[in-house]
Amino acid sequence: MQRFDLLPLFRSTIGFDRLARLADAAGRVDDVALNYPPYNIEKTGDDAYRITMAVAGFAQSDLTITVQENALIVAGKAPESASTGQVLHRGIGSRAFERRFQVADFIRVSGASLDNGLLHIELVREVPEAMKPRTIQIEAASPRPSSQTVLEQKAA
Repeated sequence: MQRFDLLPLFRSTIGFDRLARLADAAGRVDDVALNYPPYNIEKTGDDAYRITMAVAGFAQSDLTITVQENALIVAGKAPESASTGQVLHRGIGSRAFERRFQVADFIRVSGASLDNGLLHIELVREVPEAMKPRTIQIEAASPRPSSQTVLEQKAA
């Protein structure tokens, strides 16, 4: 995979450090970390999203969801093994994980639920009123007084 050097671009920009971190993180690909646990990202409405993660074997107490500086962090600690017998094949992943998602400004986590081994995280975009586009009403202008002065004409 070819790697691009974006340093010259960021030398002449101010306030784009988050973009630089995102570009740098996208360049560092770790296949193992990207594949576990599997997840889906869905758009459920105009300003609503859902992240669904397959966390089979994890209890609600094993999972934590944290939002910090435009990052959504979902972590799971490895559940205690309840099996008393000898495991001949371990195909169900039950290792600890930490998955990070970069979220845009004004994205808020509105809720989370665990159902049949799937963790659903609901996200909503809430743009403040001051940041929303406004339509300015155009009013009809009142007639302006003419800048030309008319002199009265008198007959001689």
